[in-house]
Amino acid sequence: MRALPFIVVAAFTSVVAVAGASGQAPGPKPPCAAAAGNYAFMGIQTVRLWAGAAPEARGDQCEDIPTLTVFDPPTAIGNGSAVIVFPGGGYHELVANREGRQIADWFAARGFKAFILSYRLSANGYLLPVPLLDARRAIQTVRAHAAEYHINPNRIVVAGFSAGGHLAALAATRPVAGNSSAEDPIERVSSRPDYLVLGYPWIGAVGEDMSHLNYCKTLKIMDRCAALRSEYSPDLFVSKDDPPTFWFHSIDDNIVPIEQGMRFYLALLKAGVPAEAHLFAHGGHGYALGKGDAELEGWTTQMEAWMRTFGLLEKPTPR
Repeated sequence: MRALPFIVVAAFTSVVAVAGASGQAPGPKPPCAAAAGNYAFMGIQTVRLWAGAAPEARGDQCEDIPTLTVFDPPTAIGNGSAVIVFPGGGYHELVANREGRQIADWFAARGFKAFILSYRLSANGYLLPVPLLDARRAIQTVRAHAAEYHINPNRIVVAGFSAGGHLAALAATRPVAGNSSAEDPIERVSSRPDYLVLGYPWIGAVGEDMSHLNYCKTLKIMDRCAALRSEYSPDLFVSKDDPPTFWFHSIDDNIVPIEQGMRFYLALLKAGVPAEAHLFAHGGHGYALGKGDAELEGWTTQMEAWMRTFGLLEKPTPR
């Protein structure tokens, strides 16, 4: 198999030493936080989305380098489907474990090739549309290398949570078509995901509601909010070509009101897009796989049934 033509971030430095009083082994930190996922023997690696500097990069530090961390499914159960996970964190940070690693592991255990997107953040000076550039590139990267990853390029799921749900919905409703004449082979394929999973998505991130979490209010860029709203409100761009969508949310979410997700869901239905909703009476915000609550954990069972209707858990038929 020929090598993938993109760059692997420097591997995590393993240190064999006696643990200190803190219980942590002493030694140097990894050169990049994202590189902590580079364990070839465990089927995990982290790759850069661009071989050189990313568009709009403000520097060349870890926070300036968007990446994909790749998780292999057990060989015997690989089914040819892929998922790209967009963690939340208010665009200020990434909830990389609860809404990243744990979600990727869940999908990989069911045969998916799983990826976690580390997109650039407002805390490091990256405002919209920069995260959307990273999201589009992530989907294009996975699709362009489908053969190397042993996946079907038409079976790519994007799963986003909270702010990652806003970004996932944007990627689905505002994709870029592949440019067949592009010099970069990754740019020759579409960035449109084939399926969309949204967990308590922050659809109204740049909306008019200032009584709840709001991107413009938090970043003190109210003078730009009207322009951002017209460009980065996913519900304004829903069309019949959007991917089938699975949405779950809690009615008592006091950080991202359920009305935001409902607005997007109703727009999908109006456009004729297959969409399924699962609403919970309790749960609040940010519960990911459920935090041990049997009812909240049920969304994964419901999603698994939804995915089966599209054949996403079936292995490809040998030719």
